[in-house]
Parts: sequence; C-alpha cells; structure tokens
Amino acid sequence: MRIGGALAARARALIAGHQLFIAALAAGAAARLLAMLGYPGALWFAGDSYVYLGAALRLRPDLSKTTGYSLFLRALEPLHSLTLVAGLQHLMGLGIAVMIYLLLRRAGVPPRWATAATLPVLLDGFEIEDEHMVMAEALFTFLVMAALLLMLWRRQVSWPVALLAGLLAGYAVDVRSEGLPVLVLFPVAVALRGWRAGGWRNWRGYLAAAVMAVGCAAPVLGYAAWFHSWTGSYALTRSDGFYLWGRVSSFAECSVIKPPAAELKVCPAGSPSSRTPPGNYIWHAPQVHHLPGGPVSVANDRLLRDFALHAVEAQPLGYLHAVLDGVALSVEWPRRAYPGSGTVSYYYFHLKPQTVPANHSWIPGGTAYADAARYGRAVPSRVVEPFAVLIAGYERVVYTYGPLFGLILVTGLGGVLRISRSRRGVPRLAWVPRTGSMLPWVTAIVLLVFPIAVADFDYRYLLPVLPFAGLAAGLAFAPAAAAIGGEPDTAAQAPQAVRRKGALQATGPGDRYRGDERRADL
Repeated sequence: MRIGGALAARARALIAGHQLFIAALAAGAAARLLAMLGYPGALWFAGDSYVYLGAALRLRPDLSKTTGYSLFLRALEPLHSLTLVAGLQHLMGLGIAVMIYLLLRRAGVPPRWATAATLPVLLDGFEIEDEHMVMAEALFTFLVMAALLLMLWRRQVSWPVALLAGLLAGYAVDVRSEGLPVLVLFPVAVALRGWRAGGWRNWRGYLAAAVMAVGCAAPVLGYAAWFHSWTGSYALTRSDGFYLWGRVSSFAECSVIKPPAAELKVCPAGSPSSRTPPGNYIWHAPQVHHLPGGPVSVANDRLLRDFALHAVEAQPLGYLHAVLDGVALSVEWPRRAYPGSGTVSYYYFHLKPQTVPANHSWIPGGTAYADAARYGRAVPSRVVEPFAVLIAGYERVVYTYGPLFGLILVTGLGGVLRISRSRRGVPRLAWVPRTGSMLPWVTAIVLLVFPIAVADFDYRYLLPVLPFAGLAAGLAFAPAAAAIGGEPDTAAQAPQAVRRKGALQATGPGDRYRGDERRADL
C-alpha cells in the first residue's frame, strides 16, 4: 500500500508540473486514435509502400531506395497486423514529441514554450497521416531524434553513448537515404563540442566523435555489403543518377550544357518551362525509361549522373535557382499540387478505400495486393465512418501552414523578440539571441535542403524536418545563463533547491521562471 501510494503521489506531482504538455500529448494521441479507428490497417503510397512490404516478405535490397525500413516490417511480420505497424508508428510520433519536450525542459525552456515546440509534431494532420502509411518517415525521424537526444542530454558525450547514437543514425540512413548528411554532421558536432569544452587536449571528446563516426558507418557499410551480395555493387541504391537527372531537368538546356555525344540521348526534351516538376517528370520521360536495361542499371545510372553533373557545372545559377525554388515551396501558402496532384492525393485521408494493385509486382515473387493480404491477413484498405470523416476533416484544417513553418525556422536560427522594460519603466521590444545547441537547427536545414538538392521538393519530405525545426525554435527560449559551451546542462547548473526535486519536477507550477529571476537563480 505504501509503495502504491508513493507511486501515485509521484505521478500526481509529475502531472502537476507538466499539465500543459500532457494535455497536448493527450490531444495528439486522440487524433491518432481517430486515424486508427477510421482506417483499420494502414494507408499506402503507390510504389514505395509496395516495395517496402515486398522486401520485408522476401528480404532483399531494392535498386531505387534503401529498404532498412523493411527490416522493421520484417520484425513485425509474424504478428500479421498492419494495424500494429501503424500503431507503433503513431507511438513513435508521440515519442518524438516527448523527446523534444525533455530536451527543452532540460535546457531551462519554460513549460509553455517547450509544449508549443511539440505542437507541430503532435497535432499536424499530415504528420498523423504519414505515420499511418506503410512508409519510412516515422521510423527515420524517431531514430534521428533519439540519436540527437543522446548527444545533447549532457555537455560531455561518453564514448558508449556516442556509439549508440551513431548506430541509431546509421540505421536511420539505411531506412531513408536522404539522411546521409547526418553521418558527417553528427560526429563533427561531437568533435566541435569536445574542442569547445577542453580544446585540443580533450581527448575524451575526440574519442567520442571517432566512436560515433564508427557507429554511423557500421550499419551503412553493412547495408552496402548486403547490396553488393545481390547486385555486385557496393552502394546503398543504384538510383542516385536517376534522381539527380530529374533534379536538373527543371533547368537543363543542352544547347548550353553541350554534353558529350554519349549523353545527348538523355537530354530532357523541350524547354525547361514546358517540363513538369522533376518529381513527376522522371517517371514519364521516355528518354530515360527507354534506355536498354532501364534507368537503374549500372551503366545508365552512371550516364544519368554524369549528365546531371555536367548540367550543374554548365548552369550553376540554374541549379541554385531550382533548389531555392524548392525551399520556397516549403513556406508558401496555400499549398500547391506539387509535384503533381496524383502524388499529393496520397498525403490526405480519403473517404473511400484505396485500391492496391493485384496485377503488378514491385518485388519479384508477389503482387502488391497479395503481399498486403499475406502480411496483414486482412483486406489491405478499409474506411470506417464517422471516424474517417472526423480525421479527414481535421487534417485539412490542422497542419503546419507554410508561413508558420518559415517562422519556426527563423526563430530557431536567430532568437526571439521579447518585451522588456527600460530603466524608466517603458515597455520595449528587445531582441534576445538564441542559446543552446545549434545542432537541431542545422539538422532541420540539412534534412530540408538535401532532398531538394538531389531530387526535388515534396511535401512529404517536410515531415522529418518539422520536429528538429520545432526543437531548434524551442531552444531560442532557453535562458542565456543556461548555455555553457553552447550545450546547456541544467542538471549541473540548477540551484540546489530545484535540483533536489529532480530534472523534471523542477518545472512545476511553483517554479516561476521569469526573465531576470530565472537568470539570477542560475
């Protein structure tokens, strides 16, 4: 009885200190429950979902995308439940929000701003819809955020923690190759923190960075070796040239590029203005798909890559303009049907069941419909009203609008405008520079720009960016005194009276953090 009473008391104290976040978490869970009730099983994105599921049932790499996500599906396959897959991905979405909140509270961010930073993850209808699909974004984002949590929890990263963070980041790249830049970004960030903490003599910091680099590389090299065992090539995919060719199709003019004779046959037809967006164009361009062996053969992928690189060399401003146009799309409102209405339609809840092809195979050995029925032991797509009506309507209203996304990015970069009082007591706006780690903001920018630079803009690619952008924006509200070496560690800096309450209880209703009072305490 005493143990139960003590646990209940601690639970009440925890809830009392984080009522706002718990309310937001409950709202996010309720929206996800609506999706689960309205759409039993999972949703499908044409092509990609079928590849992932087929590769899970008949384990093998794919030429066009990494299939690390299929390993996750494979682990759950004995339970034969697509509802379980979607449910776990929804829990990952909630877990990402919890990690954001923990990091921000540890950095001394007030509860209201720490909670606000989680709202794009918790409540964005497109995030919820994507979590319900047989797609890799939810798992990828969860892995990268978990790695970031391990890196930022303390000022000094021990080598075992660095190794675990590296393994998580490396597997994230196997899940979604658009995360490749984090393989360099994260170890470099740990090395820089080590240098800032102790200069060139801080061998522990450099050891952690080296171990993290090994951890990042191990899953990727293992996947490359597996890919080699099937294809004879040490790579993650054989489609980087294909997608990069699509990227340059938005501006490439062969009269300017003057490519070698061997590359003339893959010159995009017509003028750049007459072509559809790259994310649509590459699937319909005959000069690519009529190549003997297809666009993802070894020779043709090299041919397409070489042409794309020549296009960038000859028209660097055109390439830069294309990338900046893609970034601009992320902050526009209203949303465009980009790269095409067919693609965008998959990002919405609909009130009719999806049609899963029963006459086409994406992974040899079974059609998309047969694979879905075999894996889930149920009809692949179902809709249950009124729950489907509610979540479909919710998604069309509640999401991160483009201008709001831009504001989040700007806040994470610079700081916040706050109202302060002059010596005469006159209110005035004051610019307070951001404190804490810049790594979440850099991670958000890299995950935003890299896919645009090597393929094209897609609204789905924004979804892994939102959590890191929100975390970075939340850190802008961290008190200046909490930043030591750019990496706050409030457990070491909090006053003794607060420290005795524990890191989480230090944010209860009685702990008022108001401007100068908070700074004085620290």
